[in-house]
Amino acid sequence: MDEKLKRRKLDALKRGIHRVSSTGTLAVSTHVVGIGKAGAGVIAEILRGLTPDAPKFFGLAIDIGDQDLAELRALAADLPPDRADVTIIALEVPEREALLSALQHYPDFLTLEYPNFYWAAGYEPWLAPSVELPRAGQHFGRAVAKAIYGLAYYDAPRRLERVLRDFAAGVEAATVQSVVAIVFGLGGGTGSGIAVDLARHLSNKLFGRRILVAGIGIAPCTGDTPDHAGGHLYPVLNELDCLNDDGKNRGVVASCGELFRNPFTAGFIVVPQQQVWESIQNLAETQQRGNREIATLLSSRGGTNFLETLRLLNWVAAPSTQHSAARTPYGPKWVHMFGFADADGSAIPVGPDLIRQLGLLPSYQPEFVEARVASTPNTDPWASRLQEVFGPDAPPQVVDGGREGSIQFILPCISKTDLTLFYKAREAYDAEGQDKRLLDHSLLLEQGVLLSEPSTRLEGMAGAGLRGSGSWVAIPFADLRGGEPAPRHAAAFKRELHGLGQTL
Repeated sequence: MDEKLKRRKLDALKRGIHRVSSTGTLAVSTHVVGIGKAGAGVIAEILRGLTPDAPKFFGLAIDIGDQDLAELRALAADLPPDRADVTIIALEVPEREALLSALQHYPDFLTLEYPNFYWAAGYEPWLAPSVELPRAGQHFGRAVAKAIYGLAYYDAPRRLERVLRDFAAGVEAATVQSVVAIVFGLGGGTGSGIAVDLARHLSNKLFGRRILVAGIGIAPCTGDTPDHAGGHLYPVLNELDCLNDDGKNRGVVASCGELFRNPFTAGFIVVPQQQVWESIQNLAETQQRGNREIATLLSSRGGTNFLETLRLLNWVAAPSTQHSAARTPYGPKWVHMFGFADADGSAIPVGPDLIRQLGLLPSYQPEFVEARVASTPNTDPWASRLQEVFGPDAPPQVVDGGREGSIQFILPCISKTDLTLFYKAREAYDAEGQDKRLLDHSLLLEQGVLLSEPSTRLEGMAGAGLRGSGSWVAIPFADLRGGEPAPRHAAAFKRELHGLGQTL
């Protein structure tokens, strides 16, 4: 039965049931919350490309400190208010005593906001009294960024709560269908430390899960500073795993309450940058290229490209027996990847090295691949190259409407254990001391849980109790830990055979 259903889904994909038309648009608009430097950069690129006929764009940029927000402020100031409403928030680094005092009140904060919230007994603030707070512009540990966000959101005068409420009201008042993307760098402590709480407040509370909310995480490259590629990425991926994998998320909700239901109602997309870095060896230009590609995905054809992508990746209404577009909830294969290369193949070709550059292990083989180019009279050469590189079960689909000079493609249904990044981060995390590991976490710290550590209460389960807490999570620790990467897989062998056939 599974094979029959798979064939029906792939047949529906080939018929393009998720597409509007090759040139058409829908009454849809994508709005963006950008966290940290990476998120602000994507909003800036969207503003540069706004056209007079586009639906009104709502943007919200949040960072700790103001050092990376000047360009966005200038762009937003030049736009008429009927074309864009962009709010820019630079969170201040509080005095340590004020931050620690706010953390003492976290049970009261959450009880007021969620009357049925189950509060773990024996709560202790997750930051030690001796914690050192960086200055704005420096790297923030995820646990510290979470605390700074919580102070701005919960403590009087609740400035950040009002900002999120205004953003949500603007999106819901739009006259067209709205989708929200939360964009942040996976490697940045500010973005990844704030994103899970912000997504929860926006999606589960303010939107009441009525608006599709997608997460977009930009992966670090080897040109990034060591702060962006350390062991903290292991808890980042595990936390996203426990939100987006429906089975694991049920375990989190069972242990910690409905408050922690997956807020990414439109799923999660990872964007690699390594292929750009290797071609130009310039970090600023690498980041700018990635920002432009993401901005094109979100805003092209009035947002239709992004909505079609969500349909493609199984998130928007169609019978599950016809296409995965109205999917059953995702399991471990919740990661989706937005990749891109040069259309002329000059610097970033669609070639044999691309899989490594994207950070994919040989264990991954997609069921399908869909690509976009600006325009082409003949898509067969592109489809052939994508087939050779990725070896999908169904012939790749190539359509118009992409960014000029690029080929953009979507790789669906990837497990975290298909990512090189996961194993590198796990190795770095294992080498850290316990104090550093605590600062690497964000999700569930208010519950007294270190998610990526084995339970101190129940053998074989995840979630160590923090500072003597008896908290735990109903997820087997082995499921979070992941196995060892396979040195070689049938998918890689299939690609090799295809390449050999082309050569012969």
